[in-house]
Amino acid sequence: MLKLLFGTAGIPMAAKGTDTASGIRAVRGLGLDAMELEFVQSVNISKENAPKIKAAAEKAEVMLTCHAPYYINLNAAETAKLEASKKRLIKAAEVAWLCGAKSVAFHPGYYLGISKEKVYEKVKQQMKMVVAELKDAGCGIWVRPETTGKRSQFGGLSEILRLCQEIEQVMPCIDYAHMHARDGKNNSLIEFNEILAAVEKELGKEALKNMHIQIAGVNYSDKGELNHLTLKESDLNYEEIVRSWREFKIGGVVISESPNIEGDALMLKRIYEKD
Repeated sequence: MLKLLFGTAGIPMAAKGTDTASGIRAVRGLGLDAMELEFVQSVNISKENAPKIKAAAEKAEVMLTCHAPYYINLNAAETAKLEASKKRLIKAAEVAWLCGAKSVAFHPGYYLGISKEKVYEKVKQQMKMVVAELKDAGCGIWVRPETTGKRSQFGGLSEILRLCQEIEQVMPCIDYAHMHARDGKNNSLIEFNEILAAVEKELGKEALKNMHIQIAGVNYSDKGELNHLTLKESDLNYEEIVRSWREFKIGGVVISESPNIEGDALMLKRIYEKD
């Protein structure tokens, strides 16, 4: 079976310090394998300090990923907001890359009442610019648009996979809570298998070896995601999700975004590794 790593969205609650290096050491001490750098409010690591983070992760054998700031909308109407969105994504990607992170996940944007096809073309155009700038800077990080949790947000699975087909250095971030909250579906083994089958069909078997997954319990309304819950508090059928991972023999990283980040990450790892 391919290696599937499990980790936390940010510094574990059990960490003895509040700095990133302490978080990395805590991840390894817990028996987990990965940690996501949470740049959701701002990029809180400087380029000067990034090599220290990379060294800490390499020493602990912890894989790093990154979540870019929430304030990104690649379909923004105002030029200033659009340029600021790209700058935030590029900065997060560049700093994460210097830290040794393998991928940067982000929410691509909102429909804003515009037709989905027009929004798709605009998001694609902006993402091509982002990737071109990253390549020019020698930044080879995987750029990962995330499946989103509200119907007002761009980021259905088919849209994300299409972007990955059409732009180099772009791969999906599959967020199971978001996909479930978006329409109340995607909560059975059949549907979970359909998600992975779609990834394989559109991007090939290699994509299944290079997955970036986010998971948490989720509270939602008819408009989509409201807030995260622990897995046991939610109706998300997480044991069947893990079963589908095993059936498809996927590799990559699973990041717990639960309010109990390390507890749920450890639970998922135990279920996955259970004979």
